[in-house]
Amino acid sequence: MTTNPDLLTSLSCPIPISDYPTILLAHGGGGTLTQMLIERMFLQAFDNPALEMMHDGAVVDVNGERLAFSTDSFVISPLFFPGGDIGSLAIHGTVNDLAMCGARPLGLSSSLILEEGLPMEDLWRVVQSMQAAALEVGVSIITGDTKVVDRGKGDGVFINTTGIGLIPAGVHVSPLRAQAGDVVLVSGAIADHGIAIMSVREGLEFETAIKSDSAPLSDLVADVLEVAGEQVHVLRDPTRGGVASALNEIAQKAGLGVQLAEQSLPIQDEVRGACEILGFDPLYVANEGKCIAIVARDVADAVLAAMQAHPYGQNAAIIGEIVVDHPGRVFLRSRIGGMRVVDMISGEQLPRIC
Repeated sequence: MTTNPDLLTSLSCPIPISDYPTILLAHGGGGTLTQMLIERMFLQAFDNPALEMMHDGAVVDVNGERLAFSTDSFVISPLFFPGGDIGSLAIHGTVNDLAMCGARPLGLSSSLILEEGLPMEDLWRVVQSMQAAALEVGVSIITGDTKVVDRGKGDGVFINTTGIGLIPAGVHVSPLRAQAGDVVLVSGAIADHGIAIMSVREGLEFETAIKSDSAPLSDLVADVLEVAGEQVHVLRDPTRGGVASALNEIAQKAGLGVQLAEQSLPIQDEVRGACEILGFDPLYVANEGKCIAIVARDVADAVLAAMQAHPYGQNAAIIGEIVVDHPGRVFLRSRIGGMRVVDMISGEQLPRIC
């Protein structure tokens, strides 16, 4: 009996089973293992031009109009946390993914997987929170689905949200548009969300309560696009894996380097202190209401001013630049002048973060 080697290759799992025979929590952490899972398994299986862009959402052309399409699932624990809950987070997450494509949301879907025994009062709180978050953005939840699983087979409630948005004419954002000399901005203090979740899980108390930064960014992004238009080259929300992983993804896709300045990173004192105690690097901690913008140098000041004028961007800062050196890598210039590599996170600092 003869066997076609090409057939065997096509049927073989592209991620070596000997290395990872089972899924690890780190496969969902937004770092190296997540990227490996996506690139070696999902991209190989579902390969198409829209998916290859590896954007926060797919951009598709429909009768001359460009639509952004994004979907996300939320499994955060606990369901309720300082500054938000799984309901508002689900709306914010999908709205923000559309915004990172330069789109204004047209409509959302919501699919809820409920565990038997979930208190009805908790479900009502989640539903009310979802509606309030959608109203703030000015978008409706126009379709959905509900499933119930056996007690012990879920974790209260999981939510999937999908959104469709319209990209205005003249807006073109993509990791491929990053150019040497571009300026890197972030719309506010980083690492708030991850540390807020950790403080609840571990019962940590600080002099000032740390709240999640979960927030919708569509209006802030619209303000940025209004002042800079096509000079806005890349947008990305640094959720799982934090700022470091998001910038590594952009650097690898663009084939350019990123150089950050440590003294420019906006970090709350309480968050910085918590990270030092817990052994976390703020660059790798998740955010749920922050935007990275990579823009042409001559509009950087105008973009910064537009961000700082918005309630969700008051602590925005310029944090670095795009360079031709070390393509595909991110470097950080420390406060004392040294340089260190900021690689993509390999493990999982904090699971179930969104």
